[in-house]
Amino acid sequence: MPRNRYPKGYYGFSMVTAEVNVRRILELLPAVLYCLLCCFLSPGFAQQTASPPPVPPPAERPTVSTGGPDRSITLDVVVTDKSGKPVAGLQQQDFTLLDDKQPQKIVSFQATSIPPDESTGAPDSPVQAILLIDAVNTSYHSVGYERQQLQKFLQQNGGKLALPTSLVLMTDTSQAQSDATRDGNALVESLNSNQSGLRIINRSQGFYGGADRVQISLNTLGNLAAHLATEPGRKLVIWLSPGWPLLSGPNVQLSAKDQAWLFQTVVQLSDELRAARITLYNVDPLGMDESLGRTFYYQSFLKGLSSAKQAQNGNLGLQVLAAQSGGTVLTSSNDIAKLVASCVTDATAYYTLSFDSPPADHPNEYHSLQVKIDKPGLTARTRTGYYAQK
Repeated sequence: MPRNRYPKGYYGFSMVTAEVNVRRILELLPAVLYCLLCCFLSPGFAQQTASPPPVPPPAERPTVSTGGPDRSITLDVVVTDKSGKPVAGLQQQDFTLLDDKQPQKIVSFQATSIPPDESTGAPDSPVQAILLIDAVNTSYHSVGYERQQLQKFLQQNGGKLALPTSLVLMTDTSQAQSDATRDGNALVESLNSNQSGLRIINRSQGFYGGADRVQISLNTLGNLAAHLATEPGRKLVIWLSPGWPLLSGPNVQLSAKDQAWLFQTVVQLSDELRAARITLYNVDPLGMDESLGRTFYYQSFLKGLSSAKQAQNGNLGLQVLAAQSGGTVLTSSNDIAKLVASCVTDATAYYTLSFDSPPADHPNEYHSLQVKIDKPGLTARTRTGYYAQK
């Protein structure tokens, strides 16, 4: 890959070794063993492994500003027709913004349209794409197939990309990101010169390996968001992976302390993704080979959390975070190149709205969001909620 863009010591992008919080695991070991026993005895377990929540992200992660005292909230909105194609040419009066089902005044409105065949635009594009290869939660075979499909995508149109694009390679020992470029052929060279390497954590390690994979994945996402918050514009993070373990099941019992940690982590990631203007997409390389149960299980956790008492491990799933950010979860095809292209197409036409959040009654007050379009056959997609502060 080209030179590392992150300062030394910056977790997740300075090629450092991923650390495991062993003490946290040992503290919860008795509860884990009990939950595992209950789950194995239950006929409805359905391949879900009981576990405590993953280890918290590193405390040294840079703090991301989530808005000024004016409580301004900015949303990137994609409007699609019945075929799923982004729609351009709408006006502010076509939009209705609902916060907890209450109409809100749209303070600012901007329409952005980028021709799908644009390849030589200005370097300060309002959108960039980040393609993340997840070698932590994906098998060797699937990672190899991902690479082939990414090469196919990057070399389309003679290697001229519509958006500034960078690659992130995440392994269980290190993570690195290339510089953003519109030269797809240069990215192919970077991709071919950097292999995934040997894996320390694998699926055969069961619960312990699963918890470690969750930790690495969430740390990478959080640090990526913290870095991208320093760059202007909208970001499309396209995460190629079947997702990290949801670590949830019908017999899993979490302590109040665990639920409090989970809730705080959900709030933190929600704030960071929103502040960085990240729309997260999940492209599953397993495609049609994925089991139906796993494909749709994440939908049980899509509703926004309003309190720690509702928190479950599944609320931090990749698919959940993607859908809540206004992105899509794509699992219906093995044509990864086509799926990645469909994610990038979201940047061809979108709208940026802002409004003032109503005052909160308490810290981390969850507000649901919905945008409606006053034209038949059109659907708006944006983040599904945010956390207001008192």
